[in-house]
Amino acid sequence: MTLLAMTPVQDMHKPYSRRWSALVVLCLSLLIVVMANTSLLVAAPSMTLDLSLTSSDLQWVIDGYTVPYASLMLLCGVIGDRYSRRGALILGLIIFVAGSIAGALTDATLGVILARIVMGVAAAIVMPATLSLLVATFPKRERATAVTVWAATSGLAIAAGPLLAGWLLESFTWHSTFLINVPIALAAVVGAVVLVPPSRAVDPGAIDWVGGLLSVLAVSTVVYAIIEGMHFGWTVGPLYFALVGLLSIVGFVGWEMRHPNPLLDVRMFSSRILSGATLAVLVFFLVTFGAIYFVAQYLQFALGYGPVSTGVHLLPLAGAVFVGSGITMWLTPKLGPRITVTAGMVVGTLSVVSLIGIDPTATYSDFLPVLTLLGLAIGLSVSPCTDAIMGEFPDSKLGVGGGLNDTALELGGSLGIAVLGSVLAASYRQGIEGFLQTFPGKQPNGQYTGQAAEGLAASQDSLAGAVIVSDIIRAQNAFLSGFADNLQANAVAAFGDAVTHTSLVAAVVFGVGTVIVALLIPSRSAALATSSERIPFEPIVPFVVPPAKDGAADREVAELEQLLERPSAEKIEKPSARHALRAAEEDTPKVVPRTVPTRTVAEPALVDAELERPSIYQLASKVYELDASVARQARVDAKSGERVTIHQLALSNLARTRRVEAEEALDAALELSDLPVAPAPEPVQPAAPLQTFYQRASKQHANCTEFKERSSSMWAMPL
Repeated sequence: MTLLAMTPVQDMHKPYSRRWSALVVLCLSLLIVVMANTSLLVAAPSMTLDLSLTSSDLQWVIDGYTVPYASLMLLCGVIGDRYSRRGALILGLIIFVAGSIAGALTDATLGVILARIVMGVAAAIVMPATLSLLVATFPKRERATAVTVWAATSGLAIAAGPLLAGWLLESFTWHSTFLINVPIALAAVVGAVVLVPPSRAVDPGAIDWVGGLLSVLAVSTVVYAIIEGMHFGWTVGPLYFALVGLLSIVGFVGWEMRHPNPLLDVRMFSSRILSGATLAVLVFFLVTFGAIYFVAQYLQFALGYGPVSTGVHLLPLAGAVFVGSGITMWLTPKLGPRITVTAGMVVGTLSVVSLIGIDPTATYSDFLPVLTLLGLAIGLSVSPCTDAIMGEFPDSKLGVGGGLNDTALELGGSLGIAVLGSVLAASYRQGIEGFLQTFPGKQPNGQYTGQAAEGLAASQDSLAGAVIVSDIIRAQNAFLSGFADNLQANAVAAFGDAVTHTSLVAAVVFGVGTVIVALLIPSRSAALATSSERIPFEPIVPFVVPPAKDGAADREVAELEQLLERPSAEKIEKPSARHALRAAEEDTPKVVPRTVPTRTVAEPALVDAELERPSIYQLASKVYELDASVARQARVDAKSGERVTIHQLALSNLARTRRVEAEEALDAALELSDLPVAPAPEPVQPAAPLQTFYQRASKQHANCTEFKERSSSMWAMPL
């Protein structure tokens, strides 16, 4: 075993031995991508004060990471499939380090926004690469467990981001929060080179650049329009971007329907398991990120927890995610994805419903059940959905599957913060508006002074702004300390009412999404027919037989059938020196001394049969070559554009059936590959030297019959 992982996954003849160590590297990469968003929850107030950020500036600091992150993942996943998934991971981590260092060194608002944009682009490269590398590296029987660990890491990042950022803010400025990711990312780069094997799609075809650009335009404009419209009103700008996004979506669907090698085959969404799992991820993170967003604000500003304390009090969420992941890893194979995913969404809905009863007197004990149930719901639902989505994509499209899953995740989180955050802000402004009419600092003409106007706007914008303004008033004017106390108390009360109203909206969205997902995801019996353990559905491409037909696929089918159908005991075709010697021994009667043990004559035949039988690695190579030949033939034939005939449909179905049988045989052989072959016969003592010819012939016949039975197809299970 070499120090560096240099053997590509597609060239390995057995599962990668260091795959669990590689999973640690992939989880570390995922950790920094998620922490870059969650750490901003506690760093935003300090950043706002130091840079004098307006509400629009702060929104761009958040969206500078979110918009490129959500819009580029699908295209970056396809590029990783085409060139190198590990290369995409390493490149993304290096760019992420550069963006983090730039954010830590800048003191300008524009510099922070640009650094966040660079980090968002890097995250879009890293995120789908982690998931596609995971699926490519792990065999099917271990894939669900690996995906569960991968999904549980996101729950850990939700709590680890605020905790680490808060710990740094206790001693340093907000610049240090950008540096959290640097040592982890550098360690992940080294680990990727040493532990993660190279991987890329085999013969993926040309990249659909037009479809990629349309997907980037569609997701980015839609996300930007919703965020801007929900926070600052549906003016001409957000409406224009929404229209561009809608047209881009229509153009993307139309283009992908007609392209011979689409970026994302939209016809795959006819699969109920794929559409249901994707919708579940989107709805789940829409509500979950929104809920965590205002729960963290309540802990920090209403209950007065510091940055570190806020992160510590969010840790039950991460612990519950791991518990839920362990439960779903045990239940999903028994009950199917519909039960576990629906159960997780029901638990999540109940956790959001419990927030409706929150009032201004709420303490942390009122939020502890909410965080626990929410973490349990994440653990129950996310990993089965991710496994179902990745199981619907072939090995050549793993980056597309990872990009789709991660786009749904990030798009849901972005919309959750935008939609539920705007509902929260509108309800908060309505609740505190009456009290703010008594805000001091009016001039004789009835207008507020500049400082008073800024304080009024900040208090009306958010609970964080009201708390900061209260602290400033107490520090600058002791006579207004009573007003500052009332301002903070009224802001907390208005925020508590806003949490109640927002939780009601979130519960309705979660409940409706749960019902739709439960109807879409098939039952366990139906899911098994389309799961990753089977060959995913592939639409038949219309084709006609070209004039000059390439017989590569037919030759591969013939060779594979020959290997599969021939029993192991009958594969001795060419005479060898050992065979000739054995024949001579059988023809010549011998007398063996009684004191010398000997082997029977059937043992060399057994050894030769086992050596000449094709190995499991040769069979895997044949299956792989057959798949590539069929794919090449289909692409060549698809260029004709003719209508498909009944005969061609039958041929296509026959080829697919043979491939399914070959893969089933391969899976069965992999299970037997570690078992010993038929045991060699034990040495036997010869009979008495003086035997008749008939006695010796009868004994020889019995020995040969015994070993022929041991090397028969029932014993050796020929491939």
